[in-house]
Amino acid sequence: MKKKQRLIIVTGAARGIGYSIAAAFSRNGDHAVIADLTEEAALSAAEQIRRETGGSASGVAVDVTDEEAVRSLIDQAVFDYGRIDVVVNNAGLQHIDRVEDFPLEKWNRLIAVMLTGPFLLTKHAVPHMKKQKYGRIINIASVHGRAASPFKSAYISAKHGVVGLTRTTALETAEHGITVNAIMPGAVDTPLVQNQLEKLAKEEGISREEALHRHLLHKQAIKRFVRPEEIAECALYLASDPASIITGECIGVSGGW
Repeated sequence: MKKKQRLIIVTGAARGIGYSIAAAFSRNGDHAVIADLTEEAALSAAEQIRRETGGSASGVAVDVTDEEAVRSLIDQAVFDYGRIDVVVNNAGLQHIDRVEDFPLEKWNRLIAVMLTGPFLLTKHAVPHMKKQKYGRIINIASVHGRAASPFKSAYISAKHGVVGLTRTTALETAEHGITVNAIMPGAVDTPLVQNQLEKLAKEEGISREEALHRHLLHKQAIKRFVRPEEIAECALYLASDPASIITGECIGVSGGW
């Protein structure tokens, strides 16, 4: 019997972890909606995923901090496909500064994208998932959802908040066939992390390799980057039927951090 195609929404999916997750679901036979800040980036990523996987993908522009834009995304997906099966809240960004120097506008933006964004996607997806008595919400948190590092006050605050959102929503939705979990990556080789390393190396007058080990890998038992594809495999599992008993969990994919 042919497996039913599910509808998957992945935010921040034009590159990095989100792209790998969307590609993995497409390869799995699902339809992946690449939701990113710009339509050009989303459409380009969807086209590339279709070429790479031979699967199904589409792109759409959305600002995850804008409630009307999020509501429109969810409503349009239900109109076009009849249901929403999986939401992966992945969109993120970074800014590094001492807390006393951290610009308020940067703080507000990071909190809005990485905490308010997952809240809004969850808020508007859950009613549809309840009606169909099925849903999977996967939040991409971070090891910084359970631990801290200097100079990342907004990022770490947002990721701690995502952990709280995950656990609360899991309790509220468990009786409706919905699971809500978070993945907590360690240092993943993405443009976001590479830019962060470049900034740290420049500020401290050291090489990028030294910055990598001093600020990221020194806390990991396995001394290498986590691959985006390893995060994607975890997301696939959490969205699978064998994982239907798993909810409210925060799973580290971190090389032993």
